[in-house]
Amino acid sequence: MNQINILWVDDEIDSLKSQIIFLENKGYKVSALTNGYDALEFLKDNIVDVVLLDESMPGITGLETLARIRENNQQVPVVMITKNEAENVMDEAIGSQITDYLIKPVNPNQVLLSLKKIIDNKRLVAEKTTTAYQQQFRTLFMALNDNPNHAEWADIYKKLVYWEMEMSKSDSPEMLEVLHSQKAEANTEFAKFIARHYSSWMQPKNEDAPVMSHTLFRDKIVPYMDPSVPNFFILIDNLRYDQWKTIQPIFAESFRLMEEDTFYSILPTSTQYSRNAIFAGMLPAEIEAKFPEEWKNDDEQGGKNLYEESFFAAQLQRLKMDSRFSYTKVINHADGQHLVNNMHNMLDYPLNVIVYNFVDMLSHARTEMEVLKELAGDEVSYRSITASWFEHSHLHQALRKVADRKINLIIATDHGSVRVKTPVKVIGDKQTTTNLRYKHGRNLNYDPKEVLAFRDPRDAGLPKPNVNSSYIFAREDGYLCYPNNYNYFVNYYRNTFQHGGISMEEMIVPVARMVSK
Repeated sequence: MNQINILWVDDEIDSLKSQIIFLENKGYKVSALTNGYDALEFLKDNIVDVVLLDESMPGITGLETLARIRENNQQVPVVMITKNEAENVMDEAIGSQITDYLIKPVNPNQVLLSLKKIIDNKRLVAEKTTTAYQQQFRTLFMALNDNPNHAEWADIYKKLVYWEMEMSKSDSPEMLEVLHSQKAEANTEFAKFIARHYSSWMQPKNEDAPVMSHTLFRDKIVPYMDPSVPNFFILIDNLRYDQWKTIQPIFAESFRLMEEDTFYSILPTSTQYSRNAIFAGMLPAEIEAKFPEEWKNDDEQGGKNLYEESFFAAQLQRLKMDSRFSYTKVINHADGQHLVNNMHNMLDYPLNVIVYNFVDMLSHARTEMEVLKELAGDEVSYRSITASWFEHSHLHQALRKVADRKINLIIATDHGSVRVKTPVKVIGDKQTTTNLRYKHGRNLNYDPKEVLAFRDPRDAGLPKPNVNSSYIFAREDGYLCYPNNYNYFVNYYRNTFQHGGISMEEMIVPVARMVSK
């Protein structure tokens, strides 16, 4: 490690000689000055890693010196050291972006600990994270090979997401590669698990089935609702569990998390199937039977999610619930501004449904636009761009407008997405659908080892557009490509985020309840 340069500014610097020697013996280089003016001159010509700054000094105070430092250098860490414990002094120091705050008299180990937190934090966190994951690796490996049920699969996925997000904070590419290999192995086993159990989950009143799209509202939202306050059910389209964990701290600035869980998206893990199922409280085959005019199959003309509001009204009626609700769908900037302007009016309704479409649009736009491929090139940057969007979104702005009112907030999604890497060759006729993670058609030709196939769509709770229609779903990180222009499409879609198929990222998705603080 390169030597760390410390600037210690204190008008009683002579009394700190023993502490300076202590730090120098630990490998730090310490420059000592007695006033703020000299410190500012020193910083013009010298690179410093940390400034230790006394608050009470003649000439200009530590706070005044700090303000001058920040005018020229926003990055250098500053530790304020003071005898003054007054709250207003602490508040002003913190507001001026100090890195740490120590009360005199300080002992050498206090200063050393502060320096380690500032300078060695990333390295220490990386070492601790790597060691902790190494200890967990075997536990996760055993869990994967212990025939997990759907609840245990959700727990495995949450743990893998946790470690992926922790690893992304540290500089440990070797261990991150090990984690990605374990996650890929988990997705292989997960696809086998879905292949064994999915058809049985589609059977009515199967008590072993997880909460899924069509039972989400009944099982995970109705019990959360508070009849004494306005309830907001916010569905953020295509929000993976790791993306939820990324934006959760922003929600937490205004709302208190009461409960967090996951549920399973139905297949295909795409908006027209999973979201319609959520609002109708039915499987797609049931929706088609009950609403034949409104349901649209992939190969039919017209919008596929135009009737969510009427599907939802019918579900409320079927559940014998209060039928008064507002429904708002945000798919562009104007819709977002309307949401912000109308937020207070929603407080008059017992239930407000908000469908927000940005993350899904980001996923699709990333496929088409080179600049977004660069900005969201992997899971880490995809999470980062999601957090940046939410922090500056109309949705966040709208929620902050009512954060001071007593409300009940339920956040969910319809499906997730997975970064595809492995092309799978499929042959179909002209009527075969174009989706990359699932296809349905009459004459599909494929390798059965590479997909999950339902020759009778009704086994998967899906409509059967034609007598010979069947569905196939890509597993793990596969994506389905036709032989025509095969190499072009393989290269064009590799490493894009897609949905519709079978992976933990697409199927195990978040639902959470929050209340006003």
